[in-house]
Amino acid sequence: MNRKQLSQTKRWVVKIGSSLVTNKGEGLDKKAIQAWCEQISRLQQSGIECLLVSSGAVAEGMARLKWNTRPNAVHELQAAAAVGQMGLIQAYESCFRQHDIHTAQILLTHDDLSNRERYLNSRTTLKTLLDLGCVPIINENDTVATDEIRFGDNDTLAALVANLVEADALVILTDQKGLFNKAPELEGAELVEQAEADDAALSKMAGPSSGTLGMGGMSTKITAAQRAARSGCCTIIASGAEENVLLRLRDAENIGTLLTPSQEPLAARKQWLAGQLRPSGTISLDAGATKVLQNNGGSLLPVGITATCGNFLRGDLVSCLDNDGNEIARGLVNYSATESNKIKGHSSQQIEKILGYVDEQELIHRDNLVLIG
Repeated sequence: MNRKQLSQTKRWVVKIGSSLVTNKGEGLDKKAIQAWCEQISRLQQSGIECLLVSSGAVAEGMARLKWNTRPNAVHELQAAAAVGQMGLIQAYESCFRQHDIHTAQILLTHDDLSNRERYLNSRTTLKTLLDLGCVPIINENDTVATDEIRFGDNDTLAALVANLVEADALVILTDQKGLFNKAPELEGAELVEQAEADDAALSKMAGPSSGTLGMGGMSTKITAAQRAARSGCCTIIASGAEENVLLRLRDAENIGTLLTPSQEPLAARKQWLAGQLRPSGTISLDAGATKVLQNNGGSLLPVGITATCGNFLRGDLVSCLDNDGNEIARGLVNYSATESNKIKGHSSQQIEKILGYVDEQELIHRDNLVLIG
């Protein structure tokens, strides 16, 4: 991935930090928010789908409640988030409406993405919103999150969202111009224009991760880049204060720090599906379904199933076996074992009649399926 290739990508996750959104804690910077929304609308017009991960709920809540110091007590943080989220989403909705763009508020906890059924539900919802031309505005659900289930910072959340929707680029807008090889205020500090995300030297350059308004720092952004790279997504760290920063990145201008994955997107996702999860059951396929998967790169439909084994649930990883019992693929299943047995051998159009509802037309979508061998 290089700057020119970045300009040709089709799906971005844009993360904006608390200090930018709230003008360093003074309250929502509506002028800046309006500028970012206008840029995102223009990205959409040029064919780039955008998901927005925005910090600022707690910081905006602190401003509204006239708190000068970020509280440590969980219940106070949750209260501040509840107060601030109202203003945050209202500001984005108002600005995007000026460009005839619908928005959708998505609040997530770590549990939503670690649970495979919720993972699939979140993925399906986000992709549907993108298909509808909406801009999902995503934040951590701070009003219910605790230390055990929270992401800890929105850099991490943005990276996991990038993995979830297979984004091409994660753009982290911050109050710095990018990553420097040492503290920016030191003599001789130079901007790192491009590096591989998994370069161990980057963590030494990043420094500590703490802040008055938000939880992140440059080190969390490096970690986020490494997480995003797992699905083949590149990361750009740039200043949100730069005029038209998103449009200039789209036009391949050399601003900010570009951190690239060491693997192609497909190879990275294959590695995740093939190696990081243990199959919860098996699905046996007829010759036709086997041929479709192996030769055509298609999705697995219920009509091609002959049998199932195991008590798997929606979102679980299952192995796909050919007539001889050989594993030919594995993927995340859209229906439980009980449901799969009911719809096996039937066309997708019959799913609703058989089950009384339909989640997906495919038993395993090709995006969630990887061939073995």
